[in-house]
Amino acid sequence: MEELVMLSDYFKGKKVLVTGHTGFKGTWLCKILSDLGASVYGYSLDPPTRPSLYEIIGLDDTVNSTIGDVRDYDKLSGAVEEFEPEIIFHLAAQSIVKKGYDDPKYTYETNVMGTVNVLECIRNSSFVKNLLNVTTDKVYLNREWIWSYRENEELNGFDPYSNSKSCSELVTDSYKNSFLLGKVAVSTARAGNVIGGGDFSPYRIIPDCVRSILNKEAVEIRNPRSTRPYQHVLEALSAYLLIVEKQGKDCGFSGNYNVGPYDNDNISTGEIVKIFGENWGSDFKWKIHEEEGGKHEANLLSLDCSKIRRVLGWSPKWSATEAVSQVCNWTRVWINEEDVNEEMTREINQYFGGSQ
Repeated sequence: MEELVMLSDYFKGKKVLVTGHTGFKGTWLCKILSDLGASVYGYSLDPPTRPSLYEIIGLDDTVNSTIGDVRDYDKLSGAVEEFEPEIIFHLAAQSIVKKGYDDPKYTYETNVMGTVNVLECIRNSSFVKNLLNVTTDKVYLNREWIWSYRENEELNGFDPYSNSKSCSELVTDSYKNSFLLGKVAVSTARAGNVIGGGDFSPYRIIPDCVRSILNKEAVEIRNPRSTRPYQHVLEALSAYLLIVEKQGKDCGFSGNYNVGPYDNDNISTGEIVKIFGENWGSDFKWKIHEEEGGKHEANLLSLDCSKIRRVLGWSPKWSATEAVSQVCNWTRVWINEEDVNEEMTREINQYFGGSQ
């Protein structure tokens, strides 16, 4: 297998805990951290989808894994005490808007009290020095206006999922100010819509496109005019890694950061599906199925990411078109039963080895 490009030795030898490590984004993150030489520990529920990227690449063989619920403080704190991580990436969440409507109690328990439990573990430890809480671009009070949201805008997500993530932000800020200042570097990252190979989540447009190929049927587009800041998973993860490294070396970099693409990659669901079809080929079909009386979802949402560019020097590398192209490459490798791990390493090397 091709060796991973090594950009920094910051994570080498460090003990890192990833909550939500069995999910799509968590699996990509754990692979990168493991290949960078970190001792990676995971705490999560069983993989949330079938198939799952976590199982496809056999991540259980390289990550020290505890299957558990972040709502279970005793089990979580036992795992943290056993691992003694220096760094925590908190990704565990109920992350589907529709599921938030279907089961708001579970969504709030997971996204709010799960975050409280992680922060309690840190408050009661002497070894955790660095935390990144990964939230979402949906934490903002969405006024459906054309201007991009900045980190100092009001937090008040509309639906239970979005609102629970707003609460997670507020809880993190409270613990940071009340208990962790001068002891632990703490940041939150508010990422836009992340796409990439191996995402099989329900109610997401790119996974829906992949399922339509597998099922040989047209994908249904429910909200073709909804505009989102689409970005490849490696864009978000590169920002997460940079935030943790920077604040680990200097606590002054701690803060709240938007992570998203350039404005011209804030595109509609219909446009992202069209790009997918152009990359995949003539056997890809789609149709519009606009829902009447469906649950509220924002139609227009964009992020102002000037802070992370100015303060940390991070900037996006791949356009939405390039991101979709990488998804199609990964999907072909998987469908053809070729080496998915090797394909992921190729994408990681291409991303990190490219110019800014």
